[in-house]
Amino acid sequence: MHAASGHRLGASHPRQEGPADLRLVPPALAAWVTAALAVDASAAWVIGCVTLCLAAAGVLLWDRFRVRRRIRRGGGRRPAERPPEPTAPRAGTRTPTGARTRTPTGARIRTPTGARIRTTSGARTLAQTLTRTLAGSRPPAWARASAAAVLLGAAAAAASAGLHGADLRRGPVPALARQDATVTAEVRVTSDPRLTRPRVSGDHLTRTTVLIRAEVRRIARAGTTGGTSMIGGAGTMGGTGATRVTGAIGPTGATGATGATEAVVTRTRTPVLMLVDTGTPGQASTGVRGGGDTTPRGQEAARRSPWLDLLPSTRLRVTGRLTLPLAGGDDVAAVLRVRGRAAPVLVGQPSGAQWLAGRLRAGLRAATDDLPADARALLPGLVVGDTSRITPELDEAFKDTDLAHTLAVSGSNLTILLALLLGPPGLAQRAERRGLAPRLGLSLRTTALLGGVLTVGFVVVCRPDPSVLRAAACGAVALLALATGRRRSLIPALATAVLLLVLYDPWLARSYGFLLSVLATGALLTLAPRWSAALRRRRVPARLAEALAAAAAAQVVCAPVVVVLSGRVSLVAVGCNLLAEVAVAPATVLGFAALAAAPLTMAVAKALAWCASWPTGWLADVARAGAALPGGGVDWPGSWAGALLLAVVTVVAVPVGRRLLARPWQCGVCAVLLLLVVVQPPPLTRVITGWPPPGWRYAMCDVGQGDATVLAAGAGTGIVVDAGPDPKLVDHCLRALGISRIPLLVLTHFHADHVAGLPGVLWGRSVGAIETTGYDEPADQAAFVRREAARRGIPLTVAAAGEERRIGDLAWQVLWPPPRPSPDPDDPNDASVTLLVRSGALRLLLLGDLEPPAQQELLRSAEVARLVGVDVLKVAHHGSAHQSPELLRLLAPRLALISCGTHNLYGHPAPGTVAALRAEGAAVLRTDRDGALAVTGAGHELRVARD
Repeated sequence: MHAASGHRLGASHPRQEGPADLRLVPPALAAWVTAALAVDASAAWVIGCVTLCLAAAGVLLWDRFRVRRRIRRGGGRRPAERPPEPTAPRAGTRTPTGARTRTPTGARIRTPTGARIRTTSGARTLAQTLTRTLAGSRPPAWARASAAAVLLGAAAAAASAGLHGADLRRGPVPALARQDATVTAEVRVTSDPRLTRPRVSGDHLTRTTVLIRAEVRRIARAGTTGGTSMIGGAGTMGGTGATRVTGAIGPTGATGATGATEAVVTRTRTPVLMLVDTGTPGQASTGVRGGGDTTPRGQEAARRSPWLDLLPSTRLRVTGRLTLPLAGGDDVAAVLRVRGRAAPVLVGQPSGAQWLAGRLRAGLRAATDDLPADARALLPGLVVGDTSRITPELDEAFKDTDLAHTLAVSGSNLTILLALLLGPPGLAQRAERRGLAPRLGLSLRTTALLGGVLTVGFVVVCRPDPSVLRAAACGAVALLALATGRRRSLIPALATAVLLLVLYDPWLARSYGFLLSVLATGALLTLAPRWSAALRRRRVPARLAEALAAAAAAQVVCAPVVVVLSGRVSLVAVGCNLLAEVAVAPATVLGFAALAAAPLTMAVAKALAWCASWPTGWLADVARAGAALPGGGVDWPGSWAGALLLAVVTVVAVPVGRRLLARPWQCGVCAVLLLLVVVQPPPLTRVITGWPPPGWRYAMCDVGQGDATVLAAGAGTGIVVDAGPDPKLVDHCLRALGISRIPLLVLTHFHADHVAGLPGVLWGRSVGAIETTGYDEPADQAAFVRREAARRGIPLTVAAAGEERRIGDLAWQVLWPPPRPSPDPDDPNDASVTLLVRSGALRLLLLGDLEPPAQQELLRSAEVARLVGVDVLKVAHHGSAHQSPELLRLLAPRLALISCGTHNLYGHPAPGTVAALRAEGAAVLRTDRDGALAVTGAGHELRVARD
């Protein structure tokens, strides 16, 4: 096993395990790629692929069999082929004497025992075999066997993926989905319900929807009689047929005794995605399952909905409409849309294991109810992957700093649990002699069996997500090696896990989560040890070297895939992961302890959760601090071409970085430059970019299809008018402008494209008061504003015509809406707060989203004379076609600014409105083409700067 040890049994020290065993890597990769291609391929393609691979593998194996038979007949001599030679240690490994081998692939070396061995590369096995075969020479036996294994892995993956894909596309469910049919079905829940993140669509937020993955077991088309309801036959999925019944599907799957509808009920097992409409609009903040008074009304209604309390394996009877998935290649046959305002009808309780897992998860949530907001949201996510309480702001912070993996339960969680049982994993073969197992007097096989039970429980409680399955499979392989006394090697374990999981569930081959999990694990097993050793040779402390190497290796390998998902490269990911690493393990251990204690004694569970809140709060602080850095990320093409480009840049940058490590001065200069790029000090940024321009008085942020503007009121101080639709965009704009103090935030009206970004305005800033219109429509978004203000202790006031305020040389007057009592407008737009502003010698009019009726009323007001000839006009309603020509002629602005989104669905700004403004002599600028805008000067010195 370890020839270099000089002992026939090999070296006993765990680090003397010879070269990495890569024999399973090519078959695993071949199976992975083939499964990804075959899941939605045609039957002919799958059959052809399987046939071709099996035929080629058969030829290689038959040739190997013939050679072996000829050897036996010829007295043990292998014709025309030399005996296989042992494999040399990997270049760069250490011999028993401590010397490092630096042997190029293919070279022969001598071991301390005198044996001649040759270095090889497992990655070239198939290529060498094909090359030699085409050249007419017989490749070595090991090459033929490796090539056959690759072909057999591809054939098995193609067959499995083809069968899974065919089962998904046939049967009654896809047929009914193509007809958009309304059906009554008995379904089995296969995942935890979760809420969609609300998004802004125009001037409103989308409704919150409960997403549930389920499996249809019995289905009947609703509203049919007689034979017209036939939806299945002998050829339906799983070989089940159609059964004619009278009445509805009963609680146990039987039919009622009465009923006028004769329907055909088909038994099947088809995966679907259920969308349960809660009937309530969503909101821009979230706090599902325990968010307290910060939870918007829409999600509070969804939280109270019993649909969110369903556990996997529960059986339901639902009625809804089947539709096809929007994108092809999904692992569900259809989407089942259910109106969920009523409670779900249960026809079967969850299994005992799922009931226990649900009780444990609920106990952990209860134990964290009294913790600070961040800890209450994060701790269930760290321990069991329950992210239902995490707000969009915190979620974005974790994504921006590449810390989102800490909220996805993965191998690190299982490693921590197994380490408690086995001991520190770094001790390899001697790990089983540490931990709880030897202290309890458990044998190796009993330890492995207990570890297997712990792994199964881990999967059940944390749910079988791709990263959880990968971690569990790797752990199972390692535990099996421990039980059988075989050498444990993690790279073969990872390859085995990938191969088995892809064959079991081919849809994992297309899962980004599974891909990132495997890439990160592979980087930790291959690159991280070498980089850690290189850093230690340069006198970096061992613990710091290991942490830095692990974070850098995972980041380098996963970055090309992450950029496809986010279109962004984080420059602070490595640093944030280093800072977060010290908190992950204690938070996870304490969280699991609280999870286990909650069913027994809630007081102990709460105490453990309180202890875990400290490292958990540290994680939230690190994520927010990293996300707040203006240069924390770089925009990158979010496509596979962009991923390839990033991979090329990484391949070039890594050797350069290795050379820089040997030059401390150059390394220090690069570190300082990176720090400047990330921090972007405002004085330096202004010198380089010219943004914001010196002496700016009014700025219009580029927040997409919405409004967010700022009136300068002193150094770092501004009056903000509207918050836009996206918290992240408005926060970025205010940071670029250097705004840290907001004496007054004016929300002109309660449409989502003006108020949904409110959390972004409030993040890390001092806000004196929030002023709104007196017309509280839409009601749910008005309630959202009141909750956000109450949570932060910010007073709310109502604007009314005639109000005047001043801060320094900035003064403004409210022109609209009229004070109460006044008739309610027909549209919330006509209740928009309208401001006439004077900043020094500059005169501005901010019209909000006023429509022509309110604009005409403004023309008839007593303040109309003050509107003549303003310098700057913030055009109403994103430059829509609904404008008052008389008002535009009266205003005759020199500069007209329009806030609108690129390629918006409303055609804003309208060409007629732009033409009318230009006809009055106005220069028209728009954020969809010009980006953020800042106005400086006044009179003849009026200037506009673009970001």
